[in-house]
Amino acid sequence: QAALQNGMERVQLFFLKNKCRVPLNPSLVAKELNIKACSFFSSNAVPLKVALINADPLGEEINVMFKVGEDLRQDMLALQMIKIMDKIWLQEGLDLRMVIFKCLSTGKDRGMVELVPASDTLRKIQVEYGVTGSFKDKPLAEWLRKYNPTEEEYEKASENFIYSCAGCCVATYVLGICDRHNDNIMLRNTGHMFHIDFGKFLGHAQMFGSFKRDRAPFVLTSDMAYVINGGEKPTIRFQLFVDLCCQAYNLIRKHANLFLNLLSLMLSSGLPELSGIQDLKYVQDALQPQTTDVEATIFFTRLIESSLGSVATKFNFFIHNLAQLRFSGLPSNDEPILSFSAKTYSLKQDGRIKQVSVFTYQKRYNPDKHYIYVVRVLREGQVEPTFVFRTFDEFQELHNKLGILFPLWKLPGFPNKMVLGRTHIKDVAAKRKVELNSYIQSLMNSSSEVAECDLVYTFFHPLLRDDKVEGIDGIARPTGGPSSPTSGKVGGEVKLSISYRNSTLFIMVMHIKDLVKDGADPNPYVKTYLLPDTHKTSKRKTKISRKTRNPTFNEMLVYSGYSMETLKQRELQLSVLSAESLRENFFLGGITLSLKDFNLSKETVNWYRLTAAPYL
Repeated sequence: QAALQNGMERVQLFFLKNKCRVPLNPSLVAKELNIKACSFFSSNAVPLKVALINADPLGEEINVMFKVGEDLRQDMLALQMIKIMDKIWLQEGLDLRMVIFKCLSTGKDRGMVELVPASDTLRKIQVEYGVTGSFKDKPLAEWLRKYNPTEEEYEKASENFIYSCAGCCVATYVLGICDRHNDNIMLRNTGHMFHIDFGKFLGHAQMFGSFKRDRAPFVLTSDMAYVINGGEKPTIRFQLFVDLCCQAYNLIRKHANLFLNLLSLMLSSGLPELSGIQDLKYVQDALQPQTTDVEATIFFTRLIESSLGSVATKFNFFIHNLAQLRFSGLPSNDEPILSFSAKTYSLKQDGRIKQVSVFTYQKRYNPDKHYIYVVRVLREGQVEPTFVFRTFDEFQELHNKLGILFPLWKLPGFPNKMVLGRTHIKDVAAKRKVELNSYIQSLMNSSSEVAECDLVYTFFHPLLRDDKVEGIDGIARPTGGPSSPTSGKVGGEVKLSISYRNSTLFIMVMHIKDLVKDGADPNPYVKTYLLPDTHKTSKRKTKISRKTRNPTFNEMLVYSGYSMETLKQRELQLSVLSAESLRENFFLGGITLSLKDFNLSKETVNWYRLTAAPYL
């Protein structure tokens, strides 16, 4: 830091007699450095954050990254390719909400990169939950909820995440962007996800000993799926994500020659990872130019499944967390002091707390079942108390950060998080209410330095979400539970693509939504017959999808050797069943479609309602 300050003071001498146009955006003019706001990043190249004061008195401060030690021409090329992809998608009416930032090589192995405001790396978000935060599912969702506290804002941010994540998956796969760790993926407060640092591309993976660090086709982790689904269980939102990915992939495939030609023009540029035909072949293989759109859809769906099921990506993130680990105490003043509060509050701002206690607890179902503790707070000068709602994990975060802030103080003992058996049950919540109340009383009766610190007052400050919850006597009710009118009924819908060519009927089972079954989530699969079929030779089946009411299959069931006239006399019988290990497979719903009602000369894609009566 001292070396940075000294170096920047020398650069400041330039501005005594000069102003400077910013190379990334020549319309911006800087008149001097804001040396105190300059800093550096902890990656290998140790790039600088350069803060420039705008010559326009009404203009905002200009922040750019200056990087030495990497050939930024490769980053420029990758960003140009992604920008072209985005233009293709937009021309076809598909807005994937892509974040395209500027990058400029200003000399050999050096250059400037635009800094996207209001964004953080996934690592920074995940390590709020400890060094193993990359193995947890909720950090991204809770970080977005912190900056988007109303339901309307959060839904918009989630939608931005779904669309931009789909674009990132397709773009990074097609270009073979490697070295994808959680410091190279960023998230804006608005939910837009984007990738940075394209030093490894066209499949040139970073090695970890003799292993490739990038083992999955692209980065899609369970915490991303948690935001996409709106919780732990698969929903129709994930089906939207899969459809967006496949649509975006097929649109880029139609322009395969454009990308190959543009990249071939750069073969003589001296870029280390674009030097021969074998590098172009990576992109050609990734785009699958010889396959049909349906085959490509099936192919990319399997890539999504492979990426989501990859433990290697999370382990890669974890290793990177360890490598970047620094003992830095609590966040600096411009960063949130608690992960669930966007700002820091103090005794001076809110008023002294006279009394505080854990009043009761409530069951919640947003998005999954959990218990939340109602804390009663009475301040000096207040007649009526305020109520704030905090989870057990949020209490634990307070305790952990107090331990960092006051390492020499003996803090009150915190309740044990480990519980034998299930944790989200009433008995555990009742026991924890007593323990948490005892913890708060001990905390508020300790030294004023601890009890009146900003960390404690931020914890007890009412958030916007506290105003939105039901009253202290209200209890959130789940939808579709035992009292729901839909309970026990079977139904749902199936999305099919039906087409015919070369004496072959193609039935693509795409998605199923809103399956209903009492008890645990089913393990659905689809079975079809072409009727009449006395010997059941026309049976076809999909794979089994585990524990979901909204499965995505994107699987092709093929019937070869049938003439158009024969098929006009047949019916397609489709059944959805749940694979059960200890009893017979359970029927969930079905439908019979008369093929004479279809124009088999063209593809038909539609949703069909499933009925409850099983077929014999």
